[in-house]
Amino acid sequence: MLRIWKATINSRNGLAFAFSSEQAVREEIFALLVSLPFAWFIGTTATRAVELVCAVAFVLVVELLNTAIEKLADRLTMDHDKQIGRVKDMGSAAVGVALLMSAAFWILAIIERLGFL
Repeated sequence: MLRIWKATINSRNGLAFAFSSEQAVREEIFALLVSLPFAWFIGTTATRAVELVCAVAFVLVVELLNTAIEKLADRLTMDHDKQIGRVKDMGSAAVGVALLMSAAFWILAIIERLGFL
């Protein structure tokens, strides 16, 4: 139980640091909070509503991982390094793909709600 408690504290600390230091994390947490009521309105079933919220939460997860990569890369060197730049770009691309996936889920759910599917 102590290990689980410590892991929980570490997770809370990481989320708090990301929230305080990264505008993108704050925006995605806001989007997650906004998605909660909208998902229940748009989703045609409870399962669909949960899927919509999870799609937004997935974007936050990828953003947190991207932030961790960027912070680690900046800790290694602040000098311009081509390889580190590529790594950061890949992390950013992962966030972009997650955003596209989330948007696709929401668009399909809206189309379904409107009765076109």
